[in-house]
Amino acid sequence: MTSTSARTTIFISKATPGDDALALWLAPRLEASGYSVFSDILELDAGDSWRRKITHTLQEKSAKMLLCCSDETLRRDGVLQEIAIALELTKSLPDPNFILPLRVRRYKPIFGIADLQYIDFENGWFNGLTRLLASLDRQNVPKASPPHIQSEWATYHRRRVVELVDKAEVLTSNWLRIISVPDIIRHVVPVGHIDEAALTMASSDFPYPLLVHSQGFLTFADCSDFNQHLSGFGSFRVETEITYEEFINEGFPKLDVASVVAGRHIVDLFRQGWEKHCKAEGFLAHQFASGVAQFVPNERVAMGERIPWGRQGQRRSSMLRNIARDRLWEYGVTARASLFPFPHFRLKSRVLFSDLDDNRAPIPISDIRAQHRLRRSIAGVWRNRAWHGRLMAFMEALAGESPYVTLPMGSHEQILVDAMPIQATSPVSARQTHHLGEDAEETDLTTLSGHFDDEDA
Repeated sequence: MTSTSARTTIFISKATPGDDALALWLAPRLEASGYSVFSDILELDAGDSWRRKITHTLQEKSAKMLLCCSDETLRRDGVLQEIAIALELTKSLPDPNFILPLRVRRYKPIFGIADLQYIDFENGWFNGLTRLLASLDRQNVPKASPPHIQSEWATYHRRRVVELVDKAEVLTSNWLRIISVPDIIRHVVPVGHIDEAALTMASSDFPYPLLVHSQGFLTFADCSDFNQHLSGFGSFRVETEITYEEFINEGFPKLDVASVVAGRHIVDLFRQGWEKHCKAEGFLAHQFASGVAQFVPNERVAMGERIPWGRQGQRRSSMLRNIARDRLWEYGVTARASLFPFPHFRLKSRVLFSDLDDNRAPIPISDIRAQHRLRRSIAGVWRNRAWHGRLMAFMEALAGESPYVTLPMGSHEQILVDAMPIQATSPVSARQTHHLGEDAEETDLTTLSGHFDDEDA
């Protein structure tokens, strides 16, 4: 048995590939602090007997074993064997803290490590690293001098991200082209005086997009729409109007609206058109920190139901809601309008997590940090293919059999939006190194990390 003084390596025990992202993040930071690190990501070369090399490093060289802990990891046979070796080793080492559990996700205690205090990485990797470094320092784990960071960590990270193939590939964006818009922008005003508070109240009751401006409304709708829906506020008339092209290019001088402000007004009207249409179609809205997202109601798409999408001969299917870790996740979309380089909606993917009450009814989780942690741990393992599938399924639910989404801007005015996102052709393809199949769902939390959004809850 190697003496304690000869042990200088920190051994990372983990599941492959589920904990690879954490190991790739953690290892070079430990090395920058002066520690020597072993992980099977780098240390196993072609032809190595991985069992023998791992066992030898753990038994003869390791000063500490960092054990990545989650229910998925602690079910792996290889990890359980490493725990057994470490527990046996602890009996002969003068170090009762040889095993340092790192809580990657909440886990059920297992025999041998149930009473060991963990270091929390679930609520933030940086905070976990800070506590880990403090613990290693207190326990006098030996350091190298000077510190050395293996360049292979970054090399491996780049190598595993993507593999390019010399073959053209059709790529689907998250942009929906706006095909046509109404010709006229109108300034509709009340006949007689209505104070600003009444104008604001009237606007909330109106079924079509509008903006309160200069004692009236900027809108695509006609005054007949106002007289029909807002008769309780009096009658209305069109004070002045301008073509859409003039409004965008020159603004509305009669109303002191500069062209740059006119562009923002149009974007706002387009956004309202999308949100009002989704509401009329029965979609549910949830307010996030940076915008409202729409979700398909359970009455239209059941939990775990797959929505077919795709062209003839290339049909796939994807889910928009399901259960993961006893929480309900729902996929939704925020639509952001833009006029550059041409009028379009840009769709931002959203995931909302809810608890389920005794009747299995969803209760959205109000804690922003909890929502963020769930996005990292659950939605964070969805690959681009899964995100793309959910976006296409959402558009299928919204547009149905039509190739367009029609947004009413008045009783006789509408915006026509292409329901198929804009596509482009890349001269090279990105090969998926871990292929899931056409309709596979990301239910295994040990898959490689994919896309997630840190922006807000």
